Amino acid sequence: MISELVIDVQPGDISIAVLEDKKLVEFQKEARNISFSVGDVCLGKIKKLMPGLNAAFVDVGYKKDAFLHYQDLGANFNRFDKFLKTTRSDRKKLPSVNKFSHLQDIVKEGAITDVLKQGDEVLVQIAKEPISTKGPRLTAEISFAGRFLVATPFGDKVSVSQKIQSGEERARLRQLIQSIKPKNFTVIVRTSAEGVRAAELDSELRSLVKRWDDNMAKLLKAKVPALLYEETGRTVALLRDIFNPSFENIYINDPDVYNEVHSYVAAISPDHTKIVKLYKGELPIFDNFAVTKQIKSGFGKHVTFKSGAYLIIEHTEAMHVIDVNSGTRAKASTGQENTAIDVNLAAADEIARQLRLRDLGGIIVVDFIDMHEQDNRQKLFDHMRNLMTNDRARHNILQVSKFGLMQITRQRVRPAMNFDTTEVCPTCFGKGEIKASILFMEDLEKQISDVVSVLKVKKFKLYVHPYIAAFINQGIFSQKWKWKFKYSFGLRVIPDQQLGFLEYKFFDMDKTELDMKDNGFSV
Repeated sequence: MISELVIDVQPGDISIAVLEDKKLVEFQKEARNISFSVGDVCLGKIKKLMPGLNAAFVDVGYKKDAFLHYQDLGANFNRFDKFLKTTRSDRKKLPSVNKFSHLQDIVKEGAITDVLKQGDEVLVQIAKEPISTKGPRLTAEISFAGRFLVATPFGDKVSVSQKIQSGEERARLRQLIQSIKPKNFTVIVRTSAEGVRAAELDSELRSLVKRWDDNMAKLLKAKVPALLYEETGRTVALLRDIFNPSFENIYINDPDVYNEVHSYVAAISPDHTKIVKLYKGELPIFDNFAVTKQIKSGFGKHVTFKSGAYLIIEHTEAMHVIDVNSGTRAKASTGQENTAIDVNLAAADEIARQLRLRDLGGIIVVDFIDMHEQDNRQKLFDHMRNLMTNDRARHNILQVSKFGLMQITRQRVRPAMNFDTTEVCPTCFGKGEIKASILFMEDLEKQISDVVSVLKVKKFKLYVHPYIAAFINQGIFSQKWKWKFKYSFGLRVIPDQQLGFLEYKFFDMDKTELDMKDNGFSV
């Protein structure tokens, strides 16, 4: 399987597409001015205690107070709390984690009012980003994640990922980490650490401990609420979680992000720096790698997947519901049971992809086509479970019921990715009336004339819908060449799948959009 990463950097946001054998399997889009991300560490203040919920609302600087449940305080909360109070009371020197004496764990079934009161300062980490009208969800058990290890202060354990199946390798890693682990640190060994040399693990563990020291030093001068540690950008964070030697290409269309990713890959795997490539093509990067088309076909309410069969994906307040339909597939089959299992297995492939692609979380209910044989229901369950092994999010799958329903729970840490794949007409804005389309080319030529004569731009790019681009480029003496001879040989016509049929945009050679007045055709 060929794995590739395509990163589209725009002024307002960064989009990241993960391709497996050219097929889109994960997609993340993040505003560049985002203020809260999973993994950020904050100094917050308790605004309100909610004994009925056994939780507290915490001011961390977000417009909505964040939510901290008692169960998310962690067994070592007393040690974190003592560290924070010691640091805030004597602001001259950061106390060493290694020298902290053992304190009793908090009671597992205790009450929030036993350990916190209104106005208390608390050290917290973002566990879930703000979703809908809710503020961030917090944890008080601070951890720092690397590529191979996760380090948590005020503990003294070593845990090895259950996905490492070799007992000998698990024993090696456990013994190795025990020998290099600083006192009062819990270390979790991630799956990617399998087969990694001791020197690399030691280097990463040292960097994680240093990250704790460097960022906690900010407590000496911080005013509550304060952001103490900001998680790495989404690009590097995603790379940290999924990077492996099977990655063949990482394409980026922005020099600054390219340098950031190149530096990160050089630090963790110097032999793979050649896979990081700066995209310089004229086509939009997502168009060039067929990502735009897959987004528009994969994020709609209806998703086709095999021989006319399709899914209907609905989102309610409480859950996501997926309905499997055989469509025209049923006409080509010889038996109802055979049709059901065939369509259901193919649907499971697409559903597993859609869960990752849309990052669906919470409760997902799938209504498969009814199957009468228990062996077929078991076959479908085993197939879905195998497909979900590549999903990094924690999940649980229940057996298919006699009604054909499968229930899935999947970890939700960010809002689900949802796109409206329908488009408002860019020429009439939904009014149903436009100028005569025969005048479109005349108006477009006037805009080109204005770019050259009014804005004094001699070299520029015209982005249009692919159908319009094909019309402009057709023929030996095409419309494009007529415009070049008449106005400027610096004109380039670029097809852009994200534009509406009669929509167009002008950009100079520095990729800055030219501000053109609306003539009734452009947006």
